[in-house]
Amino acid sequence: MKKPPLVLVNVVGLTHRWLPLAPHIHQLAERGGIARLSEVCPAVTCTAQASMLTGCTPQAHGIVANGWLHRDTMEVRFWQQSNKLIQREPVYATALRMAQAQGKLFSCAKLFWWFNQGADVQYSITPKPHYGFDGNKIFDISGEPLALAEDLKVELGPFPFHSFWGPMSGLPATNWIAQAAARIVERLRPNLSLVYLPHLDYEPQRHGPSGCNMPKILGELEQALAVIELAAARAGARVWIVSEYGHVDVDKPVYLNRVLRDQGCLQVRTGPFGEQLDLYGSEAFAVCDHQLAHVYVRSPQNIQKIRTLLSSVNGVSKVYAGEERQALHLDHQRSGDLVVVAKEKCWFAYPFWLHNRNAPDYARCVAIHHKPGFDPCELFFDPKIWFPKCYSLMRLIEKKLGFRTKFDVIPLNAKVVRGSHGLPAKDPADRPLLIVDDAKLLPQRADAELPMTAIRSLLLQELGFPDAPCVE
Repeated sequence: MKKPPLVLVNVVGLTHRWLPLAPHIHQLAERGGIARLSEVCPAVTCTAQASMLTGCTPQAHGIVANGWLHRDTMEVRFWQQSNKLIQREPVYATALRMAQAQGKLFSCAKLFWWFNQGADVQYSITPKPHYGFDGNKIFDISGEPLALAEDLKVELGPFPFHSFWGPMSGLPATNWIAQAAARIVERLRPNLSLVYLPHLDYEPQRHGPSGCNMPKILGELEQALAVIELAAARAGARVWIVSEYGHVDVDKPVYLNRVLRDQGCLQVRTGPFGEQLDLYGSEAFAVCDHQLAHVYVRSPQNIQKIRTLLSSVNGVSKVYAGEERQALHLDHQRSGDLVVVAKEKCWFAYPFWLHNRNAPDYARCVAIHHKPGFDPCELFFDPKIWFPKCYSLMRLIEKKLGFRTKFDVIPLNAKVVRGSHGLPAKDPADRPLLIVDDAKLLPQRADAELPMTAIRSLLLQELGFPDAPCVE
């Protein structure tokens, strides 16, 4: 019997703690089945998604964070989209290979999940700005086939990029993705649809989970999810829900790079656009990603010295070196020579400059591809700017008139950030979850947890293919 299509909706930030505030999602879990997921480390978007799709841990699939140092070019790159960066076969490639071997058809839609470009899927939509040679940037989306993105923009209007990331991040991006997914699920009817809804990732990072109006946020999310569910019902498809991590309250940014600079381990180059991190001249530097940091050390004989230095930093919980990184499943060539994890209530901020007057020009902008670390300050307008939206509008007008300008509206004070993630939750209620339409697919013990890597096997099983386990 042909298996019905399956829609896997990634509701990042959804945990058991929030289910009572999301009555519709709670009903889905009661009608089907729900399981807690044990996080991968770091519990961040790129690593979590790669682990779900490959059934492997990061020391096998190589996605050791949202960004890392590329040792061959000595560049820190965050938020890359090439599917070739995943070093194990994703589930959609496995299913397609098995279907072709059996003389069957298989199609997958990958909608705003990461590592989208070049993925072995039949339909995809992903953020993809246009970059001019003069430094100009025009926000847009792209996909496969190319006409798909154009057709969706005609129907739904331009993708609201300003609400996908930055100080104005919020509901419009999630609503647009949900409506696009509904059209693809109902009209094209792929066997597997991977849909990413980011709405729960914004306010809990800004204000911490305890500082948010979670009933309101979850109500907005449920309305977006209902659009996908209605389309799935019309297409005869099942809907599963998964999440990547839960958020925690934080109140202390930890500046590893400033510690390294104070000790003469990190070097900068001064210039007309502020100080720039000198990766070649630095003995050590940290690539910070929420509550975990990869620290790259140039000379192996200095690893222990750097480890001792960072272990004494207030806010550091533990430093892993060499094979010790296996405890985190991060013993991979892309990982730092040292992997540093934060204490409770703490997170790692990337700044390396010692005085704000020397900050690089990108520091005050939303510049995810320029910064050598993740910067949640990009979710805020600088409180020192009066009427920041008007200020941004003025900058936009300058840009439209052809002037070189930058949207320098982001604060440099990392203490504004009140929420983070990246480490396994201490309370099981704050762990990510998986909701399926059939409880028999999940362990029957109420306290059982599934590893995030188990999702791939469940997907293959429900798509009608035998499991092909990942080899670590």
